[in-house]
Amino acid sequence: MKMPSMINKQEEIRRTVLEHIPKEAEITRVEFEGPSLAIYTKRPEIRITHNRAITDIVNIIKKRIVIRSDPQVRMNEAEAKKVIMSILPREAEVTNILFDLTLGEAIIEAKKPGLVIGKNGMTLQQIIMKTKWIPRVLRSPPMASKIIAHVRHSLYSGSKERERILRNIGERISRPLIYDVGDVRITMLGGAREVGRSSILVETRESKVLLDCGINPGSTRPFEAFPRFDAGQFDIDMLDAVVISHAHLDHCGFLPFLYKYGYDGPTYCSVPNLSLMTLLQLDYLDVLSKQGSALPYDQKDVRSSVLHTIPLRFGVVTDISPDIRLTLHNAGHILGSSIVHLHIGEGFHNIVYTGDFKYGKTMLLESASINFPRVETVITESTYSAPDDVMPSRMEAEKRLVSIINEALSRGGKVLIPVPAVGRAQEIMLILDEYMRRGELIEAPVFIEGMISEATAIHTAYPEYLSREVRNAILNQGINPFESEYFTVVEHPSARDEIIEGSPSIIVATSGMLEGGPIIEYFQQLAHDKRNAIIFVSYQIEGTLGRRVQKGMPEVSIINSEGKIKVIKCGLEVHTVEGFSGHSDRRQIINYLRRLSSKPENIIVCHGERTKCIGLAEYLQRRHKVNALAPDIFETIRLR
Repeated sequence: MKMPSMINKQEEIRRTVLEHIPKEAEITRVEFEGPSLAIYTKRPEIRITHNRAITDIVNIIKKRIVIRSDPQVRMNEAEAKKVIMSILPREAEVTNILFDLTLGEAIIEAKKPGLVIGKNGMTLQQIIMKTKWIPRVLRSPPMASKIIAHVRHSLYSGSKERERILRNIGERISRPLIYDVGDVRITMLGGAREVGRSSILVETRESKVLLDCGINPGSTRPFEAFPRFDAGQFDIDMLDAVVISHAHLDHCGFLPFLYKYGYDGPTYCSVPNLSLMTLLQLDYLDVLSKQGSALPYDQKDVRSSVLHTIPLRFGVVTDISPDIRLTLHNAGHILGSSIVHLHIGEGFHNIVYTGDFKYGKTMLLESASINFPRVETVITESTYSAPDDVMPSRMEAEKRLVSIINEALSRGGKVLIPVPAVGRAQEIMLILDEYMRRGELIEAPVFIEGMISEATAIHTAYPEYLSREVRNAILNQGINPFESEYFTVVEHPSARDEIIEGSPSIIVATSGMLEGGPIIEYFQQLAHDKRNAIIFVSYQIEGTLGRRVQKGMPEVSIINSEGKIKVIKCGLEVHTVEGFSGHSDRRQIINYLRRLSSKPENIIVCHGERTKCIGLAEYLQRRHKVNALAPDIFETIRLR
């Protein structure tokens, strides 16, 4: 056992700061705020004037440093706003300026953030020098997003609470190590030999970190729908951090439950993920309410999770506990989806958790990252890992989709495309627009309904996370590829009858598994007509209505808006077009594992149907001579 040093680690870091920055910098206090060290000063311009000294400190203490202005020197908000507007060029198109009194930040929202920053950051430096506020620049979404506005307002209005949260997190991360690094273990609380409720507990002697916290949308039984937090290893009071790989509900849908029942620690995710998971969690509550189901948490718990979330950019190394560092990398699955890299100790063990990943470029996103300095253990998904799970090329999938739509439209039918609001919806929109513009797809109205418009607005706010082509269109050409003359956004349910009775059309609506959402209304009215077609372009979890329709059942039952069971005859054509999935197929999973820059010692297979998890683990063990396992729920594996 290693006892804590007599010299408090935090005081040692504070002393290092004061020793390396000259007194004329007028440091007033040094605080641990989340994974960063905040230096408060009466001269916030030391970001530039003392940049070398700050860099030296970062290299010594191995922590990110943020410079904050002391409240005594800040210009009052009204005057500061006038000064900032006078400094910024009109071409930047500033849409809003807010002031965070707690953190001393002037939050500037602009359509062209590059013009706010200025060449080599000179415009920002002028703002600091003249107002003593630290500017934080945010991109104004090209399409209005209620959720982004909601998240930003929550962070702004809850800044005092956020300060308390960050201080507590900072103190916990910087606590002295009690034990030597060792005994790395993982426990499967969900997503083991199943798709849904992904949740994995990672433990060291010192720390406990939860990877994902999802629900199983295909189950109504809590015992099967939610992570198994009744496991003896799970203690909410001892949890250091939660890391969310991406915003789909099977990975983040149960997160607010933790805050409802006392968790006061951080959640880490990518920058776009914060908005997306808030959107989907709030929608989840809305769907449950309409179904008359019990709510596992409420809106205030979602807000609490927002206040506790620390968004990270890809590639940024961040301390999340005394012995674990986190880095997020692009997973290629949906906007902001992340491959999670945990560096434990000083090179003691490295875990890569793929979450859901796509090892292949799409029209919307770049391919998943494979570059990790060291990897001893990989935890991989296996959604499409069976020997016959080989998807067609993206080009083949696009051609087949277009062919099916053309056939249905030609015979006077309508085409239903149920999609998850995040990811597949935007991919399908890009494809429909491009093929209609090329003249290869019959021109017909494309009706967009559900959360798709809101999710799409969030996509346009973070173009740097999209594919090179889409990013270039938005940032450099001023073109929003999601706004097409062929698209009509359905603003109100009253328009549905006219669409159903109208001419041949394409209806793209949520949800992707027919589990609620506007797609249900269209399906009820159009399912009987053999001229119509429904095309599944995403995974259908066992137990969902989508899975039953996909299997070709002649009749399916649903609970209608009045709470009564209704039987629907399925006369329409049912198609599944593979190749659009945000998941890797068998070849891509195996190629990904083979091409990792560092060969892993262990591969843990999860997030797949039982036979697929076991089958992939056995194949990897046999063919690639690696220790591959497919653990079950509740199973704990010691990695070191």
